[in-house]
Amino acid sequence: MDSDFRDMMSSFPTGVSVVTAQERGMSPCGMTCSALCSLSVNPPSLLICLRTESPTLRAVVDSGAFAVNLLHGEAEWVAALFASGAPDRFDRVTWRPSRHTRSPALVDAAHAIAECTVDRAHPAGDHVIVVGAVRSVERFRRESALLYGFRRYNEWSQTAPAARR
Repeated sequence: MDSDFRDMMSSFPTGVSVVTAQERGMSPCGMTCSALCSLSVNPPSLLICLRTESPTLRAVVDSGAFAVNLLHGEAEWVAALFASGAPDRFDRVTWRPSRHTRSPALVDAAHAIAECTVDRAHPAGDHVIVVGAVRSVERFRRESALLYGFRRYNEWSQTAPAARR
């Protein structure tokens, strides 16, 4: 069943983000996350799903804040880096503390960044669903987004041919 479920979900393309958090006095934490969706426009909120054992989840909950860095189409290497768990990943990317929550903002890899505070968290299997209240959004002039589906990355661009009808 596990492999059938994984195969099914791999055929569902989704945007790629890196969720980051900063605990006081600690190193920044972050992980690649494709389990993300908008939840509400009023008030603006989104949800992310993070592994129960993830250090990033611990940082998100302990700090009460996080940033969702939506990756642009040329940032596949950043998605792979933050999926790898490499301990030096923040040394290998350009980042700065975000304006409101101080969560790491991956300014060169993202086409948009949402700063969130934790509204609530719900355990669900081997993950925790975190509902975030969006406090601010920063957008950059980049015309593509990174997608993941069928176990590979691809780029979706504003200049791509129109969708079939």
